[in-house]
Amino acid sequence: MENSQRNMITAVVLIALLMLGWELGLNYFYPQPEQPVAAATEAAPASEEQAKVKHTREGGLTDPAAIAEEEADLDQSLGSKDRIAIDSPEVLGSINPVGAKIDDLTLKTHRQTVEKDSGPVRLFSPAGTPAQQFAQFGFVGDNVRLPGLDTAWQTEGGPLAPGKPVTLKWSNGEGLTFSILFEIDEHYMITATQTVANTGDSSVAVKPFALVNRTSNTASVDTWTVHSGPIGAFDGSVSFGNDYDDVAEKGTIGGLGAAEWIGFTDIYWLSALIPQEGAKTTTDFRSLGDARFRADVIYDAMTVPAGKQVSRTTQLFAGAKESRVLDMYEDGGITHFGLAIDWGWFRWFEKPIFWLLTRLFEIVGNFGVAIILLTVIVRGVMFPIAQRQFASMAAMKAVQPKMKALQERYKDDKQMLQSKMMELYREEKVNPLAGCLPMFLQIPVFFALYKVLMLAIEMRHQPFILWIRDLSAPDPLHILNLFGLLDFNPPGFLAIGVLAILLGITMWLQFKLNPAQMDPAQQQIFMLMPWFMMFIMAPFAAGLLIYWITSNLLTIGQQKLLYSRHPQLKASAAEDMKEKLKTDLAREKAEKNGKAKG
Repeated sequence: MENSQRNMITAVVLIALLMLGWELGLNYFYPQPEQPVAAATEAAPASEEQAKVKHTREGGLTDPAAIAEEEADLDQSLGSKDRIAIDSPEVLGSINPVGAKIDDLTLKTHRQTVEKDSGPVRLFSPAGTPAQQFAQFGFVGDNVRLPGLDTAWQTEGGPLAPGKPVTLKWSNGEGLTFSILFEIDEHYMITATQTVANTGDSSVAVKPFALVNRTSNTASVDTWTVHSGPIGAFDGSVSFGNDYDDVAEKGTIGGLGAAEWIGFTDIYWLSALIPQEGAKTTTDFRSLGDARFRADVIYDAMTVPAGKQVSRTTQLFAGAKESRVLDMYEDGGITHFGLAIDWGWFRWFEKPIFWLLTRLFEIVGNFGVAIILLTVIVRGVMFPIAQRQFASMAAMKAVQPKMKALQERYKDDKQMLQSKMMELYREEKVNPLAGCLPMFLQIPVFFALYKVLMLAIEMRHQPFILWIRDLSAPDPLHILNLFGLLDFNPPGFLAIGVLAILLGITMWLQFKLNPAQMDPAQQQIFMLMPWFMMFIMAPFAAGLLIYWITSNLLTIGQQKLLYSRHPQLKASAAEDMKEKLKTDLAREKAEKNGKAKG
């Protein structure tokens, strides 16, 4: 009994340490923005300001002072009448003809928060604003008068919309006319055709360029499971290897190979340049200091003969990483564009789960219900395996007398006992690990759904029922703040919500249906496990908890059905437990009598 109590105490301590470590791990990989302190009277150095930036899962500004500054800057920067409006089905914004910059883009179909009046997500902001991110197109060369970064281009057309292009033009007064033709499709792709027309007497050589410039202060958090930062496809493979810190440390990172596309990614958003197919380019990532970075595409010099014109065409993707849209562009010829979503090594399994989930959503119109149906399908597929598991358990019970005889005979020779047990399993055709198979088979499904909920923008802000308004976010109702009545948020592992409680209860009921363990300490650990998992899973996405709760309920029904088909299992387990209790009581009584006599 003393050993059992000691084992129990050790188990509880280990669980407590694991829970503390889990909370520290969550705070490290998924930091939440802290409430900022009042601004100091003197501005801090840029490095200190950058150190204070808190990155969140979705990215964006989190400091109220920076948000207020951004709003004021936008009012001033976007007020110019010379701007060319962009108005397409998915994108709203404007082009700045000064410098040929696309620096104002919002996404019509994606809100900033789950609140319906929160406004659209802003992806691009002008240079100098706290959330600056923009694309720019131009030309470089030697011994030629070229448009500069602040040149005011003449404009033709507008607003930019599908089927309604816009042209920027500038003449150098020396026989060269530079033009940029912008076109946009119905999603997030802008095509820029840069042309040089030479009406002079001699040929010239110029290099068209395109760039994406952004601050890392608005970047989503970069973790070991989800990449945020520089991204691109080079020589036929997608590179996730560098983050903003790498670029800041090295200054410039280039030479990654022939670029199919290059840019910057957040968990949900992407801005990427796709060079003209077959054209030779130089591409790199560059640190500009003060948390500002640039992705460059510079074409090799093109010679423009007298009386001729030469063009280069670059595409700019600036929008949401919707899997269907990215795959559509990939089918259209952009290499591995669908892998801008960081599915990881197990995309061969994750993408089918995502496909099935989206097909179910199309049928029922609710992602929460789709997750429940997905769970039913998974459990249905694994039901034959569960039947074999119970049959194996029945076989294990049948050989239990022989097993006890072997344990008694070879109790002093552990190596021989293991050998004889394996021989008995082979003779009786019993697999002691068969009971673990359903659990192991569920792990890939669980991980795939975890990645889908983390990565797929299709899950963002998707409601279920009642208070669950975002399946990709944790349950918002917590016990410690009286389900939202008190104005504070408890720390991660204490943020126990309704779904976490349901998870604990259903897991406890599931374990109660299992045969009791022969070792009392082991049995107590099994009884603690559901509540331990309740704390562990509380900070995870609500959709993941719905999957697990549904799986537990289906497992309970499945166990009841299978126990009805194998009643000898529960009867045998009950007898074993009675015998074990009787033996323990007798041993305890003998120990007390021995101490009394002593």
